[in-house]
Amino acid sequence: MVRNKRRPKTAIIIIVIVAILPLFIGKPYLYKAIAYNFANIDDYKIFDNNIVSASPQPAPWPLDDQYTQKIPDDLNSYLEKIRSAALLVIQDGKIKVEKYWLEYNDSSVTNSFSIAKSITSLLTGIAIQEGKIASVNDPVGKYLPEFASGEKAKLKIVHLLTMSSGSNWDESYANPLSVTTEAYYGSDLYKTATSVDIIKEPGTYHFYKSGDTQLLGLVLEKATGRSLSDYASEKLWRPLGAEHPALWSTDKKGGYEKAYCCFNSNARDFARLGQLMLDSGRINGTPLIDSAYYARSITPCNIPDDTGTPCNYYGYQWWIIPNEPSIYYARGILGQYIICIPQKNMVIVRLGEKRDEKVNDIPLEVFRLIEWGKTL
Repeated sequence: MVRNKRRPKTAIIIIVIVAILPLFIGKPYLYKAIAYNFANIDDYKIFDNNIVSASPQPAPWPLDDQYTQKIPDDLNSYLEKIRSAALLVIQDGKIKVEKYWLEYNDSSVTNSFSIAKSITSLLTGIAIQEGKIASVNDPVGKYLPEFASGEKAKLKIVHLLTMSSGSNWDESYANPLSVTTEAYYGSDLYKTATSVDIIKEPGTYHFYKSGDTQLLGLVLEKATGRSLSDYASEKLWRPLGAEHPALWSTDKKGGYEKAYCCFNSNARDFARLGQLMLDSGRINGTPLIDSAYYARSITPCNIPDDTGTPCNYYGYQWWIIPNEPSIYYARGILGQYIICIPQKNMVIVRLGEKRDEKVNDIPLEVFRLIEWGKTL
């Protein structure tokens, strides 16, 4: 009986501890992390967002003569199993295949997660083309004073682009105390991103870190004097003829965009990014990004990774298929993809809530979508 009487008191103590612990340890973002638990493609609804403006003269995709909303039954079953929301195929500049699930449609906004890294890379290429950034070899300390001295002074923009900063950023998604979780749910991205230490020689070790892209976003803001959303609106989204405004989630109202993760749009407008890459970074023949930068974006960085072998699958924030290096893609953690297949003049966009297991760090659905695309 005594034991039973103590249980309510114990429960109350636990509740009080959980309630005050985030404040006590200086991590108030844990309240939101606990409340929402896992990242979701509709997370823009729980964050503040900046608007990336649509084009005043949008360029709707024309439909191919063989346009269809049907896909093979086995592929459809597979994509349903991994909770797909959208599948879009652009070939020769026209929509060839288009299908939606889970009550999403051609204008539904969803989070692209780490596709935002590829977008931030494109904006870096634009800034170089415009002369806002002199070179990928510019030191980060030229733009961010926190990196002007000590080991941090060795860090260059190219190291951020190739995920070889050598920083101690903890790329952990399951650990609520990790810096990645704090960046996602927290309210001071600048402090979170710039507080890293450099523990390995920059440029000598490739290891995927969202913090590298966040620093790249902060560099862009300093170099251009504009927010990422404003810069993307004028220099990327509107020139591409986007039909709908995008949302770029921020750490707080009027704060910094989450450069590494949270660009929200729809399948048709995401496909424009792939078409830009197929067109060598040009729009109607006019270079949007520096040509040398474009080439390096989709060329393996060849910096040793944690296996000790040169990285043959990552360029400037774009992924590359090692056994078919002409194929490159942007990807997000829940199975968001913009896949470019140059030999087919094709862009495949897949959005969804889940992804399949990986083989050699490439999700299985990427292979499956590429093989299917080659048959069209």
